Amino acid sequence: MGEINIEWPWQYNFPPFFTLQPHPETRAKQVATWKHLILEYCQKYRLYIIDIREASHIQLFNNTNINRKLETSVIASILLELQKSGNAIPIDKAKNRWEIYWHTAEEWATMIYEYVVNQGMQNTVLTLYEISNGEDIQNEEFCGMPTEVLIKVLQFLEQNRKSAS
Repeated sequence: MGEINIEWPWQYNFPPFFTLQPHPETRAKQVATWKHLILEYCQKYRLYIIDIREASHIQLFNNTNINRKLETSVIASILLELQKSGNAIPIDKAKNRWEIYWHTAEEWATMIYEYVVNQGMQNTVLTLYEISNGEDIQNEEFCGMPTEVLIKVLQFLEQNRKSAS
């Protein structure tokens, strides 16, 4: 992945930001900033899956300007925090691969449901491809959503009786 232009918070260019801070209050602020930054970055660049084993190659976790990388263990701990808020889900048992939800599954489900209702497509059979890559959804935020993420979102809708299998 090449260089991506994003407006980084001031902390991103502050070397200690890339080392988990020992003071509890400082660490809490640091983790909160990282959580926000991860979600913002993933949303802007439609990054739905992070593999922590490869994360050091992502500009988000690797600031080459100050020669700092966020350690894999710290990335894992922040993703665990994102899991608590419904913004990340581990894909594998080792918790190396994570789905990132800059919108929670419930928020995604609401967006897709509202789109279907607004388009008058209730009681219409739609393929997963049509929902995530169809011509009519190119301007929707869920455009390009990977199938495995889309299935989880649709399962959420199904559990809330807003879709049929």
